[in-house]
This record gives sequence, structure tokens and C-alpha cells, in this order.
Amino acid sequence: MFSRSLFSATLRQAVARPMVRPAAYNLRPAPFLTSFQQRLLSDQTRQAIEKAVASAPVVLFMKGTPETPQCGFSRASIQILGLQGVDPNKFAAFNVLEDQELRSGIKEFSDWPTIPQLYIDKEFVGGCDILVSMHQDGSLAKMLEEKGVLTPIEGTPESKE
Repeated sequence: MFSRSLFSATLRQAVARPMVRPAAYNLRPAPFLTSFQQRLLSDQTRQAIEKAVASAPVVLFMKGTPETPQCGFSRASIQILGLQGVDPNKFAAFNVLEDQELRSGIKEFSDWPTIPQLYIDKEFVGGCDILVSMHQDGSLAKMLEEKGVLTPIEGTPESKE
């Protein structure tokens, strides 16, 4: 059996030694799920999410629909995209509340723990907090303009197409 003094001495030695980690480990954010909670996405779910992400240049996974968002963060995300002038013909939204597999799968697919999630040209941008920040600093407007996903302004050559 363990004696208390032996266990205590071993514990003190372990605490006294600093943990040495590779430099790259310190730069990587801590995972949101423990190894026990992680699971692999099924091929079917991964393919469905990839197809959804590729369905339009701007894709939002949200709670509810653009017309009836079911959470404040999804509502804010829709409002920001509307204020930015995203072309409805280049936008798709997916309601994660309709499909539990999609709801959990999209979090694993992006390695992002919250919903809503925005993708532009198949690239994950972020959640509502990121959208708000990018909207405020002007980087979202610049990105959307560069990707050509804004509604054309009346009277411009693009609007006559």
C-alpha cells in the first residue's frame, strides 16, 4: 500500500518540476472538448456539411431561419449581414435546430463551440462575436466586397446583369 509520506513526497516532487511543453503546444488554443467527449464525424454528416458550405458563397449555420431567428446571436448575425448588403442570391442559411446531427456536427467540423457560424467562400469566418468585431472595424465589409457577394448598387454595370 501507499504510505502517506511516500505519496506526499512524490506529489511535492511532481509539483516542484515545471512542465515542459513544446513551443507549438503553447500557441495552440485549448480544445473545447476533452478527448472523452470528442467523436469523429460520420462520413455522411461530413459530406452533408461540406455540401451545405459549398451551396452558396455566404453560408450561415444558425438557430432558426433568417425570417425567424431563434436566438439573439443568430438574429444579430443576420442583421449584420443585412446591414452589410449581402446579396440574398449569394446567401444560404441552415437551421441547426431542425437536425441534431447537424447541430453537433458543425461544431466539430469547424472546431468552433458556438452557433451561429459563418462561412464565406467555403472558409470558416467565425461566430457572432467575430462578426460583430469585423463589422465594427470594417474588415467584414472589405472581405464581402472582395468576394463579390454584395448586392449590386443601382446604376452600376454589375446591377444590369
